[in-house]
Amino acid sequence: MSTMNTIGRPTTPNAVTSKPATLTGGRGLLQDEHLIFESDGWGKTGVDLPEPKTDGGDLGDLVRRDPIGLPGLSEPEAMRHYVRLSQKNHAIDLAIYPLGSCTMKHNPRLNEKMARLPGFSDIHPLQPVSTVQGALELMDQLAHWLKTLTGMPAVAMSPKAGAHGELCGLMAIRAAHEASGEHLKRRKVLVPTSAHGTNPATAAFVGYTVVEVAQTDDGRVDVADLAAKLGPDVAAIMVTNPNTCGLFERDILEISRLTHEAGAYFYCDGANFNAIVGRVRPGDLGVDAMHINLHKTFSTPHGGGGPGAGPVVLSEALAPFAPAPWVVSDGDGFQLIERAEGEAEQAFGRLCAFQGQMGMYVRALSYMMSHGSDGLRQVAEDAVLNANYIKARLSDLMSPAFPDGPCMHEALFDDEWLKGTEVTTLDFAKAMIDEGFHPMTMYFPLVVHGAMLIEPTETESKQELDRFITAMRALAEAAKAGDVDRFKGAPFHAPLKRLDETRAARQPVLRWTAPDGSNIAAE
Repeated sequence: MSTMNTIGRPTTPNAVTSKPATLTGGRGLLQDEHLIFESDGWGKTGVDLPEPKTDGGDLGDLVRRDPIGLPGLSEPEAMRHYVRLSQKNHAIDLAIYPLGSCTMKHNPRLNEKMARLPGFSDIHPLQPVSTVQGALELMDQLAHWLKTLTGMPAVAMSPKAGAHGELCGLMAIRAAHEASGEHLKRRKVLVPTSAHGTNPATAAFVGYTVVEVAQTDDGRVDVADLAAKLGPDVAAIMVTNPNTCGLFERDILEISRLTHEAGAYFYCDGANFNAIVGRVRPGDLGVDAMHINLHKTFSTPHGGGGPGAGPVVLSEALAPFAPAPWVVSDGDGFQLIERAEGEAEQAFGRLCAFQGQMGMYVRALSYMMSHGSDGLRQVAEDAVLNANYIKARLSDLMSPAFPDGPCMHEALFDDEWLKGTEVTTLDFAKAMIDEGFHPMTMYFPLVVHGAMLIEPTETESKQELDRFITAMRALAEAAKAGDVDRFKGAPFHAPLKRLDETRAARQPVLRWTAPDGSNIAAE
């Protein structure tokens, strides 16, 4: 006998436990796939290579004498292997990716097409400047619009990601204090409790002592605590706005005023700039330095370890200390200022070997130009609208961490509503996988107990949001109804079942060992 689930499709009672295991390890259209080292392709290759013209005798004892240790696959075998692997993971091209604080949104294919143009994709950082004028012009245009959107007079383009941008900003602040002779006495950086974890880590890396600033009951910086801790020994504050609780810092102008009166600089974590782009200019708020995650605000691909880009905009006070290189335009075209000399003599140096990540620059400028000023403003408006829609639709079943007033780009819930159910935030997240959704961010920010942080981003339609909300409501109702077994063993339908996460973190298996005990991959 079948019943109807809350999404309106037939379901079988006790389907989770009654389905027999398959005989092959595959499940329907999901194929079972082993590691590539476990394939039977040893000793073959999928391509024919010409015989080498030399015997490699000039390599001496560097000539390889043993098998290379990699399996040989034909083209269809290689294609199927990676397609099957891709089906075992979630992807933004598959469904909503609601990770809070991460802004996992759709990357327009137009951006990818532009980044693959030969004039951008095939250039080398050591080419003569005269041969890359178009690329330098693009960097100059992107820098111009980043400064325009933030209301800041300068930008350092080379940082490779958000944390690298934080490093850039704090090194510029340190250089400014060194120039004024105050560096030795200004050894503290103030960081709110709800900050991204990279903020205090970066401050410590640069050599500062981190002092925590308290948070108010409504999820914002405690201005009184900040004022009490500001003094002649403080180099900077690091504030995320909108913050990690998904809220705009309503006292941001007062925070800026107090910071500058104390002789410190205001570093703003710009990871959530997509919530205010086109509507608020951080420079008007008194910000001295802010990194911009191009992969979060301007849709360049996110995740996989890179490549990334985190340009840093700088105030007039910090602009002289911006790191090399930067692009300038003169009568002979575009040039790169590579060294700290002349007008750039106060620059603190370089952050990386070359000029940054060209592919990310192309994608970001393509995104800006295709949206225009009105489109970028709508980006912020839609991101905020989508998050508030989720908050409104789930607040009767789940408990918002800060129920009063609207949120910004992400909706934050705590685990108060799960009390008495024997279901934890982790259990709930694992059950989401069975419903075909990537879990939201769990247990972060740490200032909220059992946090569930949901960021729908601006690229999701109402239809997709409703599909996600329907699943979340059904799971919440199941938890409250006492259907604990649905959660404690989840996920049941994923390619891999629930792992012992503590053991996986402390005793990770990082190498494949062949059945005979040898380690071919490492040899």
